[in-house]
Amino acid sequence: MTDHAIIPAKSRAGTGTGSARAVRREGNIPGIIYGGGKEPKTISIALRDMFKHHQTGRFTSTLFTLDLEGEKIRVIPREVQIDPVTESPIHADFQRLVAGVRLRLFIPVHFNNHGDAPGLKRGGVLNIVRHEIEFFCPSERIPQFIEADLAGMDIGDSLHISKIKLPEGLVPVIRNRDFTVATVAAPSA
Repeated sequence: MTDHAIIPAKSRAGTGTGSARAVRREGNIPGIIYGGGKEPKTISIALRDMFKHHQTGRFTSTLFTLDLEGEKIRVIPREVQIDPVTESPIHADFQRLVAGVRLRLFIPVHFNNHGDAPGLKRGGVLNIVRHEIEFFCPSERIPQFIEADLAGMDIGDSLHISKIKLPEGLVPVIRNRDFTVATVAAPSA
């Protein structure tokens, strides 16, 4: 399960381009918190506080707690705008989380037991069809990843979503078919 990282934030007064540029000149990132049946709040976050989380590659599927001048707000990032030249974040949108809400998120897949797959031992190649899968999941139980077991897979075998043990409450967005997550292909000559 995800540990909630805490990111300090400050309220900001203005909205619009001029206000956002002023925040960026101070070395901060402008943002907004919305949802949860409350009014949107404009905020600013220190670039260094957000940059380290953004670099993980899982930023938009990780729960955070924003410490907004003493008020703790559980959020999930929904969109991050990136500067095309520096590739650093320049704006972030956060959605408030309330208990019982189901979210639609991409969760990464980790593959285990490579050594127990006869096809891989004989030189086969693991062909990963989906590195991450989109799920509906409860906001209280967002996994960092799901685990797929490769034990017993031979050359030509496929691993389908139905063969992966999913955590409680996790439901794939694609429900009407048993899609392929990975295959073991024959080695190329």
